[in-house]
Amino acid sequence: MTGVSKQIYKGVKCSNIISSLSEMYHITIEEATDIYYSSEIADLIDEGIADLHCRSDKYLATEIWNDYITQNHN
Repeated sequence: MTGVSKQIYKGVKCSNIISSLSEMYHITIEEATDIYYSSEIADLIDEGIADLHCRSDKYLATEIWNDYITQNHN
């Protein structure tokens, strides 16, 4: 996979996770985008750590949401 194709894949993956967050938790795309990009998981996906990009979008959205709720309600 070339560098360009990896960037395209990551962009699509991020977009799908953000859409999943919005749909699953009834929040706006803007809110979902903010939550996604402020998450540790987004950084890990961007860095290619732990093959997180292989996980389903809904699984990753759930993990991101759980982290967000934990961080903002303690």
